[in-house]
Amino acid sequence: MFGVERTRTLLGHADPARNADVGPPLVSARELIDRVGATELVAGRRRVRPTRRLVLTAGTLAVAVGAVAVLQPFDRAAPRIPEAAAAGSVLVPVAYQFDADPPAAGPQLRMLADTIKDAVYDHQSGRYMYHHTKVWGDPVMTSADGRHHVAYASETKLWQATDGTGNQANIQLEPQYPDQESRDYWQRESIGRPAATSTPAPSLIPLPPMEIRPLPADPSELRQLLKVEYGPGAASKGVSTLYGQYVVPRAIRASVLRVLADVPGFRWRGQVTDRAGRHGVAVTFDDREHDAQSLLIFDPKTGELLADERLTLSPVRISSYKVILDVAWIDRAG
Repeated sequence: MFGVERTRTLLGHADPARNADVGPPLVSARELIDRVGATELVAGRRRVRPTRRLVLTAGTLAVAVGAVAVLQPFDRAAPRIPEAAAAGSVLVPVAYQFDADPPAAGPQLRMLADTIKDAVYDHQSGRYMYHHTKVWGDPVMTSADGRHHVAYASETKLWQATDGTGNQANIQLEPQYPDQESRDYWQRESIGRPAATSTPAPSLIPLPPMEIRPLPADPSELRQLLKVEYGPGAASKGVSTLYGQYVVPRAIRASVLRVLADVPGFRWRGQVTDRAGRHGVAVTFDDREHDAQSLLIFDPKTGELLADERLTLSPVRISSYKVILDVAWIDRAG
């Protein structure tokens, strides 16, 4: 079963709808299957809205420990690491600096745009734009009773020239679970799998030529590229797509922040830590119509996008969480 992000990752630039905005489904494929086969109305079950935002941890204890350490300076209680963290299959709360009643994001985004510095790649040159990303929670599967969850994960390395050619390497990572009970359940169902003992070789996909338009310097054209006229949800997706394809120079990074500052609905969450354990500052948009939240995490020094997330608030699950681990200009494609 494949989600939008996982499907697009596997298709890469052969995806004819890679630049299209795909909204969240009203009903997941798993829910449709459950509705057909269920003897009881699962939808009639009473569900409790989460009081804290949860994200899946990375697959190692070291990352979980790092996340706790960097949360402490923010004067928020550090989350306890469950014993199952060593297996890489637990949920750890991630604290916002401004959890309740967050202020509007506009003023802070403009301030950030005015103060960002050069990134490492601002002083690089090369034929290929290189991106190293990881995605968790695409897709997420839920048992018929709504109690057990499993989230799939993947890693991608992309080398792409300005004419579209290059290579894309994909690797499937071990599934993640919110708790040991879910892990046991899905392994009994033969859908989950145990932690890998070795890293499988990535599949290398050659990229065909395609038109890659230069990033627009004009703010009005950038607004069109980010599709802000469709609201903050579309703008969040537009920012994620832009940073996943381009090596974004400093001037345009600042323009992106200023464009987002003018989009109503974004709230400032202050200092956070992404799943790779990096310091960042975050904005969110609550999509009440779809009971979901979009999150963007930026580097507070350079304005680069570090991570983005689509969190479905009810039931508790991560629709998709992506971290951008590395961006560079290089001369050789892997």
